[in-house]
Amino acid sequence: MTAAVRISHLNKTYRTGTVAVSDLSLTIEKGDFFGFLGPNGAGKSTTIHCMTGIAKPTSGTIDIFGIDAVKDYREARRRVGLSPQEYNVDTFATVTQIVEWMAGYFGLHKAERKARTEMLIDRFGLRPHAKKQFRELSGGLKRRVILARALVHDPELLILDEPTAGVDVELRRDLWRYLQELNREGKTILLTSHYLEEVERLCRTIGIIAGGKIVKLGPKADFLSTVGGLEACYLTATGAEPDHIEGAAA
Repeated sequence: MTAAVRISHLNKTYRTGTVAVSDLSLTIEKGDFFGFLGPNGAGKSTTIHCMTGIAKPTSGTIDIFGIDAVKDYREARRRVGLSPQEYNVDTFATVTQIVEWMAGYFGLHKAERKARTEMLIDRFGLRPHAKKQFRELSGGLKRRVILARALVHDPELLILDEPTAGVDVELRRDLWRYLQELNREGKTILLTSHYLEEVERLCRTIGIIAGGKIVKLGPKADFLSTVGGLEACYLTATGAEPDHIEGAAA
């Protein structure tokens, strides 16, 4: 069966000489909920940027549902919904405009574009804010808009880069329920997060990256069954200080 994501020997070195990703290989099966963990600067965002065409790999291959994400970027990108860490939107545009414009970018016809936009605005509780400019929204509402935008073309793979950073507990749990629902319906999800509770709750497979390399990969059960659970595994894999690791395992 064709994997949702197959990355083989990915390398990315920037013009400055910075090596962001080094010989990274990774497979995400269809329907998985994959947690992609690592410290700031470990290579998570660079890997995602290479997957979505924002950055060009130095070498290696990336297939999205069997489609070469570099050679056939447009076709691969159609299958991906990206909720980035940064707010890369026109801050003077309204909520409805932001979501609908993305639907147009992916070629949805007018009726379908409007229907998907309206459905997602209602699903994320954005109806009272639909005509507001993005700059007028709270941090939590902005996160909802970015996620709605990522889902407007009903992608097969949803990539979430810190989707709940800065949102309140109630909204975070509401988003968790919705993401679990999407995953049960068959959507493949890749999640990066610094909230280990979030990864434990949602993900079935976990990969940890440090220094541009995958340092630990496997089913969530392997991480939780060790002394100290996911936190201790994460700290050990990323080279944390011994006393921090001992504290997690205590």
